[in-house]
Amino acid sequence: MSSGKRPEHLAPPEIFYNDTEARKYTSNSRMIDIQVQMTERAVELLCLPDDQPSLLLDLGCGSGLSGSVLEENGHVWVGMDISQAMLDVAVEREVEGDLLLSDLGQGVPFRAGMFDGAVSVSALQWLCNCDQKSHNPVKRLSKFFTLLYTSLSRCARAVFQFYPESPHQVELVTTQATKAGFYGGLIIDYPNSTKAKKYFLVLMTGQNMALPKALGTENQDDSTVKYGNSRMTYKQMRGKPLKKSRDWIIEKKERRKRQGKEVRENSKFTGRRRCGKF
Repeated sequence: MSSGKRPEHLAPPEIFYNDTEARKYTSNSRMIDIQVQMTERAVELLCLPDDQPSLLLDLGCGSGLSGSVLEENGHVWVGMDISQAMLDVAVEREVEGDLLLSDLGQGVPFRAGMFDGAVSVSALQWLCNCDQKSHNPVKRLSKFFTLLYTSLSRCARAVFQFYPESPHQVELVTTQATKAGFYGGLIIDYPNSTKAKKYFLVLMTGQNMALPKALGTENQDDSTVKYGNSRMTYKQMRGKPLKKSRDWIIEKKERRKRQGKEVRENSKFTGRRRCGKF
C-alpha cells in the first residue's frame, strides 16, 4: 500500500474501514486529536444557540469520535456511516448517539425538518468516487444534498470538513449543494499552510448570511499573501487557548458547569505544569 495514496482511492469506505482499520483509527492518539479539533471547529461554524441543546446529525460518524465532541458541547446526535466495523467500535465505546448503517450516497432517511444542524468530518470526498459501476458521483451527491436539505430545520446549517482532491471536485460538490437549495460557501482555514490547511463547506438552509472568517487569515487580504518575520504562536493561530493550558482547563470546566456536571473549583494549582521529577 502506497502511503501517498488517498484512502478513497484504495477501496470503498465499507471495505477500507474494516475491523482492523477501524480499531487502529480509533486508538491512534494523533487521529483522535485531529478529529476532535476539526469537530470543534465544525460546531463553532454551526453557530448554534448558546446553552441550548440541539439535535445534530453526524454524517460519516465512524466510531463516534465526533459524536463525543458533540456530547461534550451538550448536544444530542444521530450518526450515519457505511462501515459496520466502525459502528461496532462506536457501540463498544458506548457512545450516547443513535447509530444508523447507511450509505450517504443513498440520501438521508429522516423526516423533514428533524435536525437543528449537521456535521461531517473527512467523509464528503468519498461521495466523489465511483466505487461501483452503478455509482454516478453527480447523482449520488444530488440525492444526498437534496434529502439532507429536507431533513434540516429552516435556518439550520450543515458543516463539512473534507479533503478535496482538485478544484473540479470542489466545484462538483458546491454545484450539487446549491442545486439542492443550500446557500453558503467554502471556508479555508490557514490557507497558506501545507499541514494546517483545512477545508470547511458551510451550508445554510435559510437566508444567505455572511460566512465566519477563516482562521489563519487575520493579517491577510483575501487576494494577497503577506509574510512576516515573526512566527505566530499556536494560541494566536488557533484563536483558542493552548490545549492543557490553564485557560483551556478553565474554559472546559465552565462548559461542564453549564452542562450541569460537577467540577472542582479553580485554584492557584489549576493548570500548573509539573516538573516530572520526584
